[in-house]
Amino acid sequence: MAEHHPVSDNKHKSALNSGASGGGGGGGGLSGGLSQPAGWQSLLSFTILFLAWLAGFSSRLFAVIRFESIIHEFDPWFNYRSTHHLTTNGFYEFLNWFDERAWYPLGRIVGGTVYPGLMVTAGLIHYVLNLLHVTVHIRDVCVFLAPVFSGLTSISTFLLTRELWNQGAGLLAACFIAIVPGYISRSVAGSFDNEGIAIFALQFTYYLWVKSVKTGSVFWAIGCCLSYFYMVSAWGGYVFIINLIPLHVFVLLLMQRFSRRVYIAYSTFYIIGLVLSMQIPFVGFQPIRTSEHMAAAGVFVLLQVYAFLQYLKDRLTRQEFQTLFFLGVSLAAGVVFLSVIYLTYTGYIAPWSGRFYSLWDTGYAKIHIPIIASVSEHQPTTWVSFFFDLHILVCTFPAGLWFCIKNINDERVFVALYAISAVYFAGVMVRLMLTLTPVVCMLSAVAFSSVFEHYLGDDLKRQSPPAEDSSDEDDRKNAGNLYDKAGKVRKHVSEQEKAEEGLGPNIKSIVTMLMLMLLMMFAVHCTWVTSNAYSSPSVVLASYNHDGSRNILDDFREAYYWLRQNTDEHARVMSWWDYGYQIAGMANRTTLVDNNTWNNSHIALVGKAMSSNETAAYEIMRSLDVDYVLIIFGGVIGYSGDDINKFLWMVRIAEGEHPRDIRESDYFTPQGEFRVDKAGSPTLLNCLMYKMSYYRFGEMQLDFRTPPGFDRTRNAEIGNKDIRLKHLEEAFTSEHWLVRIYKVKKLDNRDRLEHRLRSTDAARQKYTSKKVG
Repeated sequence: MAEHHPVSDNKHKSALNSGASGGGGGGGGLSGGLSQPAGWQSLLSFTILFLAWLAGFSSRLFAVIRFESIIHEFDPWFNYRSTHHLTTNGFYEFLNWFDERAWYPLGRIVGGTVYPGLMVTAGLIHYVLNLLHVTVHIRDVCVFLAPVFSGLTSISTFLLTRELWNQGAGLLAACFIAIVPGYISRSVAGSFDNEGIAIFALQFTYYLWVKSVKTGSVFWAIGCCLSYFYMVSAWGGYVFIINLIPLHVFVLLLMQRFSRRVYIAYSTFYIIGLVLSMQIPFVGFQPIRTSEHMAAAGVFVLLQVYAFLQYLKDRLTRQEFQTLFFLGVSLAAGVVFLSVIYLTYTGYIAPWSGRFYSLWDTGYAKIHIPIIASVSEHQPTTWVSFFFDLHILVCTFPAGLWFCIKNINDERVFVALYAISAVYFAGVMVRLMLTLTPVVCMLSAVAFSSVFEHYLGDDLKRQSPPAEDSSDEDDRKNAGNLYDKAGKVRKHVSEQEKAEEGLGPNIKSIVTMLMLMLLMMFAVHCTWVTSNAYSSPSVVLASYNHDGSRNILDDFREAYYWLRQNTDEHARVMSWWDYGYQIAGMANRTTLVDNNTWNNSHIALVGKAMSSNETAAYEIMRSLDVDYVLIIFGGVIGYSGDDINKFLWMVRIAEGEHPRDIRESDYFTPQGEFRVDKAGSPTLLNCLMYKMSYYRFGEMQLDFRTPPGFDRTRNAEIGNKDIRLKHLEEAFTSEHWLVRIYKVKKLDNRDRLEHRLRSTDAARQKYTSKKVG
């Protein structure tokens, strides 16, 4: 068991810096600093980090250059609208903001249902710039926030990797994460989403945690708490941190690597981090009342018991200590486990959420919570996605993990756990590829750094990873520890000579050229993926002609602008929840549902209206005071993300709440096919979504090779061409028929008679008189 010894910060220097402390002190100033190896090394590191920041920022500007400075996707539109409200009305008004334009007729309390870190960050930058008389619109701050923070992510990744390995690996990791597609996909210019700043907060929190574990300093632990507080304010992914750090401490206890440093770091982090995280209104008392946070509390209690038993170690005999240690740890673990079960059973602690279960069972959400499964980001990750987003790093990061496990210490236990858990979660859900990307960049940098260090060393003495490290302070005092760090096992000279035999200049040159070619291919791939896959705003589409010229399809903004200019200010628009944020942000009109998806029954009611016949849907729309209905139709231009392709999810969500009225099987053919042609289900061909999508489409012939009413997206001729609307009327159709808006008719002043009037034929009537007498 490790002993407790005081630790000083000045002993922890990287291998690249260790040789730079010598040298003369003459010369002073810049020239004197640059005359020493440390001065040149610092200048080179600063230059590389600056170039990595510049490369990361520049590679994220494709969308702005090709299109314009515009907010992308769906969620960023709500974030932008909230930030605009914050900068216009102030912070306290933002916290108390009740948004009456969302979730009609329920509304939404914004301040208590969002992570405010993104809005506050953008608003603070906007405030500082205006304070310095740099006039800039809040939209431009929101557009360029994620590219700017990519540079901060590179720096935090550099710091973390330097603590784990050495400075050379840190610089490589900073360059990797600056341009890797797995991170760029959520941080391009215009992608004003929580992940744009959350990955920086994630990496910086991990860096400060590793630093606090290495030093045992309360200063670094409090810094870790502050960074964790910022992470909690920015993104719900903070749950990953509050479970990974306790897992790290628990594994250190199992490996018998307990030390005063770990005790100080985790106790400070848990107590202060817990209090700070509860200051976010949206989080509130979740850290002490939800199952996702109970692992942290359990490890905290276990750590206190373990530390107390360590205190008793010197006051008891070996046999007494072993008996007490086994009973104490077992009893503490049992009490924690039973307490969590009891509190969960009594309802004080909330049970595991559906999102948590979907991480362990990929089919759970589709059966029980279809609204989660309907989101494309929540689908399992394909093998192609790993290579597409990470390229050669997929192959090299296991080598870096092996290097860390081979030369294990406290902080490398952390990065190994980080890598293993992130790989699993990224395989379960596409969205969590974002949490895997940083650790892949770090471990790949370790692998490349080790290879370059080995093959570019010439005849100079190769420096190993830092041996003077705080996490081995106790190990140096205790030679019986089985877990030694890199550089502690000294080889005999003969072994070193044998290991370096056969590495002639040709072998070194070949290996070096291969590594450089891989890095060059990685840079080319990253640029191509960023340019072609992740730099297209969803609100503006582009198509290319045979000669390479580009056509801009601006139907979304055209339709939203029409809504803004031609409808009443208080008009209520019904659409599927994907478009709620955009309608509220660009059209400034009231919506029934949006991307927050907090009320499943309300979304199911909209899904029921879309999947019912027109008469039944009209009753639902009247009950919700709907004035307009907006749908997306891609049959003309071949747009695959339209509402007909999403329609089955509307049916499934509606069936979950209204199983008597909506059944998914009714929308399939007897052969189990989903078809829009004549062989399609009669229920499908007469539902409201089908009618609104294909209204007047049967009259349109797109080209001479296809018949009228040919759907390019589904490659089929529609089955119902003679569509007549009774309760709706077409109000607007965009240029390429991508967005269609229908107005809901008001009730007639007098009910129409459905039957024909009785006809009378006066010519055939005979009037006769009868004599009475």
